[in-house]
Amino acid sequence: MAGRLITIEGLDGCGKSTLVAGLAAELESRSLPVTALREPGGVQLAERLRDLVKDPSLQVNARAEALIYAAARAQLVGEVVLPLLEEGRCVLLDRYIDSSLAYQGAGRGLGIEAVAQINDFASGGLGADCTLYLRLDAATRAERIGERGEAADRLELAGDDFFARAATAYDELAAAEPQRIHVLDAAAAPAAVLAAAIEAISELLP
Repeated sequence: MAGRLITIEGLDGCGKSTLVAGLAAELESRSLPVTALREPGGVQLAERLRDLVKDPSLQVNARAEALIYAAARAQLVGEVVLPLLEEGRCVLLDRYIDSSLAYQGAGRGLGIEAVAQINDFASGGLGADCTLYLRLDAATRAERIGERGEAADRLELAGDDFFARAATAYDELAAAEPQRIHVLDAAAAPAAVLAAAIEAISELLP
């Protein structure tokens, strides 16, 4: 496949959206074909599932939650991501399978292996060429989220223990796959984070 799939991971508040925008602008400035997408979302069905799974008024079973995310992922990969990669485009994806492993596998206690199997099926085995993991300490993350002044969605209301388990899982995933997952200091200034990200993906760029 000619294109490249670059995923951006980390807990809420770590600066993923900012990094995705910066990377997209940088790649476009180099005349590289790039498309930025988010998960869950990116296509109509996945956006509707996003609204459901994040709605704080709904009671969602942990297994149902994992399956909803996997369903949204399956639709996004089949409808948009694979065709873009086949065209030779670089796809920047705000969250991918690692999010499910950390949030549902560890955070919800469903088990990394079980959630990995669901998502291998959902994605058709499509893995990321490179993953940028924005690592941020709990205190800084809480401060940033507080500054947003936005109502918390269902996942953001999960509690400190949930996010601690997810953070530990992210660290363990990064340690297990250092060739794919590059750990970036999300507490650094946005320009510094962007520079580190560009360096991390440099081998994938022409």
